[in-house]
Amino acid sequence: MTKHNLVHGRLLALAALTMACALSAPANAATGEENFAKICGACHSIGGGKLVGPDLAGVTTRRTEDWLLKFIKSPKAMIDAGDATAVALFKEFNLVMPDATQYNDAEIKDIVAYLATKSGVAAAATPPPPPKEASPAEIARGQNLFQGLERLKNGGPACNSCHHVKNDAVIGGGVLAKELTTVFSTMGTPGINAILGKPPFPVMAAAYAEHPLTDDESAALVGFLQDADKKHELQQPRDYGFRLVWSGAAALVPLMGLYSLIWRKRKVRPVNDKVFDRQVKGGDDVAQ
Repeated sequence: MTKHNLVHGRLLALAALTMACALSAPANAATGEENFAKICGACHSIGGGKLVGPDLAGVTTRRTEDWLLKFIKSPKAMIDAGDATAVALFKEFNLVMPDATQYNDAEIKDIVAYLATKSGVAAAATPPPPPKEASPAEIARGQNLFQGLERLKNGGPACNSCHHVKNDAVIGGGVLAKELTTVFSTMGTPGINAILGKPPFPVMAAAYAEHPLTDDESAALVGFLQDADKKHELQQPRDYGFRLVWSGAAALVPLMGLYSLIWRKRKVRPVNDKVFDRQVKGGDDVAQ
């Protein structure tokens, strides 16, 4: 064996050994903490009570590592497969956690390892304090921000481009994402702030990645959603059906009048009608 081949073989062996060590390396709880903070912390606390999703204090003692790895990777797949725990969580929170497409298997394992370090943390036993009532000014501003009558400072899209709220003071919204009429009852101020601050949903995250909401904009939107939730039983969505019909009828009358004026001097008979009449008349004269 030549010296070149020997060196090349040793390099290959070293590369294989490095890869094997990487694959067998234990989960990194420090990296898991960073990844948890980036996206999981928007919806989950560890010992701070429920937010958008359940409190994860002690979750590694209640669920097996294999279950957690599968669930974090694709909650929808587990729900579709009929996993009893996954289905129960969906029914309780009425929301499907997005698949962790931004993390590979090793990074998901790191997150589980981090959660294991918090297994002794106790979940909050006392209920959170009642939410602060939003001021009329905050509600009015949040209403304008929600439907785009006031532009977001950093240029993000208006909420109703994707979401709808049943409220007779705002125009109808989109159906791309969840209907938000009673979202305040489900998530409260901490949960909504967490979503607005670090959106965990791919479409929303992409939309606001370069256009984050300011703290005062988030507070105003929370105030509007709180007010919409409180009054939703008395609200009706705006119905534009009759308005559109009457507007169309009102526009049709002057339009038909304009058409009548334009067509008043139009030719009533065909261009060759006179030629045809002369030919017919000439034939009659010859016959006589």
